[in-house]
Amino acid sequence: MNLINMDSENRVVLNVGGIRHETYKATLKKIPATRLSRLTEALANYDPILNEYFFDRHPGVFAQVLNYYRTGKLHYPTDVCGPLFEEELEFWGLDSNQVEPCCWMTYTQHRDTQETLAVLDRLDLDTEKPSDEELARKFGFEEDYYKGTISWWQEMKPRIWSLFDEPYSSNAAKTIGVVSVFFICISILSFCLKTHPDMRVPYVRNITVKTANGSNGWFLDKTQTNAHIAFFYIECVCNAWFTFEILVRFISSPNKCEFIKSSVNIIDYIATLSFYIDLVLQRFASHLENADILEFFSIIRIMRLFKLTRHSSGLKILIQTFRASAKELTLLVFFLVLGIVIFASLVYYAERIQPNPHNDFNSIPLGLWWALVTMTTVGYGDMAPKTYIGMFVGALCALAGVLTIALPVPVIVSNFAMYYSHTQARAKLPKKRRRVLPVEQPRQPRLPGAPGGVSGCGTPGSGPHSGPMGSGGTGPRRMNNKTKDLVSPKSVAQLFAGPLGASIVAMSPRTMLDLNPALAMGKPSFQPRVPTPLAATPPASGTSTTTAAPPPPPAAPPSMVVPSIAVSTTASVGKDSGISTTTTTTTQETSKKAFL
Repeated sequence: MNLINMDSENRVVLNVGGIRHETYKATLKKIPATRLSRLTEALANYDPILNEYFFDRHPGVFAQVLNYYRTGKLHYPTDVCGPLFEEELEFWGLDSNQVEPCCWMTYTQHRDTQETLAVLDRLDLDTEKPSDEELARKFGFEEDYYKGTISWWQEMKPRIWSLFDEPYSSNAAKTIGVVSVFFICISILSFCLKTHPDMRVPYVRNITVKTANGSNGWFLDKTQTNAHIAFFYIECVCNAWFTFEILVRFISSPNKCEFIKSSVNIIDYIATLSFYIDLVLQRFASHLENADILEFFSIIRIMRLFKLTRHSSGLKILIQTFRASAKELTLLVFFLVLGIVIFASLVYYAERIQPNPHNDFNSIPLGLWWALVTMTTVGYGDMAPKTYIGMFVGALCALAGVLTIALPVPVIVSNFAMYYSHTQARAKLPKKRRRVLPVEQPRQPRLPGAPGGVSGCGTPGSGPHSGPMGSGGTGPRRMNNKTKDLVSPKSVAQLFAGPLGASIVAMSPRTMLDLNPALAMGKPSFQPRVPTPLAATPPASGTSTTTAAPPPPPAAPPSMVVPSIAVSTTASVGKDSGISTTTTTTTQETSKKAFL
């Protein structure tokens, strides 16, 4: 029996989320400086009746935590989200880096997901309309918003910005977005069509010459062609809109520095500025010999296509995919350059080993072009090896190119699929979700013998669930999640102040046991709460009974302390009020009369 008692004393019961776990105390001491290694019976969550510790935590995660104490290996449950697992480990005082290697990849997936969601937040793909408070915080007049002193410009500035920069904020913004896309498409189409021969007008000069017989003659000389004048007017209209749009967006932008540093905005105002520079050069530098070369810089207008990213979330995701796949793209370029240099050198010397009068590889730089075309599986056919050794090198070059390109491409595709899937999930996510109320902290249990109440049977209230009406509690009783005082302190004071209160006190089990010792045989004894000296009281006259009264107790000397038949009833108003009413009955005569 001693061995069984010792074994039971060394065990501890843990109730986690309603599921009871039992283990040895020595097991919990294996990992020091954790919550479970510091369990004592003085903790508030210890239940002395059930002899267990209660924790309102996730029971599934705790099973792995307890297994970590037993085996020293921490595994990750696949049916639990990663952030929840981290919160549980933090509560139990464990380090998340102790997860076993077999579960590490599965466990860290949530971190990649959180990084992806953070990137999508920066891309601003949400179409939900922000509140007035969020707009005030964004544009920097939050103090004026709270004071109610918003000017007309502070009120109009967010609206103008939403019209020109957020195409999905309203119907008017959608209309302006359609107009902007229309001008972008017309500008790109005009830039491309004006280079077509049928869309150009020849520049003809009338040249007069003298013939052999001395007469004058003339002929037409076609020196160059210019774009049709209609394309110029189209460019003027489009760039007028682009200039107006840039100025309005710059004036109404919430942050001027971020607006200037934005890559899309840099392309926008450089492309617009190139139009005005082209006008100035045509006006003042058209006589220069190489003036046509300056038109090359107008190719920056093609980059206006990137402005469409403001209207298409797919383009934003595509650009972000290339950013996220920068390491894989760098690795791809490195492998391509390495293979190009190797196979260009091999094919150059392979074609020179055998006699080859039609050798296309006269130098290694020419072989670089062939190796690049072959490794990317394009194969123009302008250069090809003629010897058997050169053909063998070409076959190896083609196989190496397929393997080199095929390895990093799945990573890029997976990144795009990940961003796109998360974007679609965010679009389908409900905007307004139920708010979770904070958990109300339970009251600390009263310690035995603490002042502040007496139970209904005359015993000091010490239970954790005691209430105000003689149940030993200091706070109001809770019913149906609502705090109510069953009996007000004033009514309690009035109840115990009159003769009715004395009758209630006399009818208590303690009073009846003291008056009739026969009732106390075989009953548990009641220990007095506070001893109070009593003076000898003569028996009441004029009373008759049908049963023999017990002999009166001998008179006690003045120094003798006699237990008082007294009940102290305290009604507490609440936590914040210190009003209490105490009614004490100290005379045995009144109690006897009420009992008889």
